[in-house]
Amino acid sequence: MEQMAVSGNQGHYKPPYRFGMGGVPLGNEFAVVTDKDAYATIEAAWNAGVRYYDMAPWYGLGLAERRYGNFLHNKKRSDFVLSSKVGKLLKASKTAKKKEYFPFSPSPNDVVYDYSASGVRRSIEDSLQRLGIDSIDIAFVHDISPDNKYLPTPWPEQFEVARKGAFPELTRMREEGLIKGWGIGVNTPEPIMRLLEMADPDVCLLASQYSLIDHKNALDQVFPAARAKNVSFVIGSSLNAGFLSGRPRYNYGKESYRIPPAFLEKRKRLHEVASNHGVDLRTAALQFSAAPGIAAALVVGASSEQQILADFTSMQTKIPAEFWWSSGRKG
Repeated sequence: MEQMAVSGNQGHYKPPYRFGMGGVPLGNEFAVVTDKDAYATIEAAWNAGVRYYDMAPWYGLGLAERRYGNFLHNKKRSDFVLSSKVGKLLKASKTAKKKEYFPFSPSPNDVVYDYSASGVRRSIEDSLQRLGIDSIDIAFVHDISPDNKYLPTPWPEQFEVARKGAFPELTRMREEGLIKGWGIGVNTPEPIMRLLEMADPDVCLLASQYSLIDHKNALDQVFPAARAKNVSFVIGSSLNAGFLSGRPRYNYGKESYRIPPAFLEKRKRLHEVASNHGVDLRTAALQFSAAPGIAAALVVGASSEQQILADFTSMQTKIPAEFWWSSGRKG
């Protein structure tokens, strides 16, 4: 069983488990994953001791939530922690743009953005139906960020809708005991910095912002601002969507194959340092992202039994201190 972390930070909830499994790959984000393989992956994670699962309606337009729910609804609810996202409602449609969003997902759904108070309540209710579970622990307001090109209006306008609607409503739901905590889940720092000035979140999902490749802004700006408000982070995409483990993409989206040359060069240097010290770079990248005290948990995506077990094992692997010193000099 995975070791539990101390939960709570001056009244703010955070996941009690340091390692979790994310839902992106099992929503067929990158490739087709069969139901058989998806359930085998989730079962392998559970048997290894993983007890925190993070998903979203967006992942495969409902596919990931249904797959995780089919497994988890048979487990005792108090035995695991679950986070999902709000702000994107799903609606079945014959003219759905699913192939534009997730070409490998069989979902019949289209997405409707709704960061209002009623929208987030409905989003949670819809997620619970897809999951077949009676509660989630953490709700992240999803992709309310300048990198989201699908938003119906500019992101500051949508953020204002959330400021008046989603944020206070999630605080009320927390006070009512319907959720344990809330925050936002985004790929860029601006929304988090803005949120910390105007609301009282518990924990935020920091995706694609704290990795061996890219971490300076998080260290210099985001982490200090969050510490001042006693807010912690769930760290996502520590491998930059597989880039640090050798995949030909950097982060997410249609342009992920356009990898900045500076990042390719940095990955090359890190590989050299890792090789010199007998260290697996993927293992080092995962441990790096999980290391800060402000990181309540690390979530990793996996599309196979082998992948999730390798990631879980990586978190227990010893890395020589000389590697960290050398990688800091070379990075």
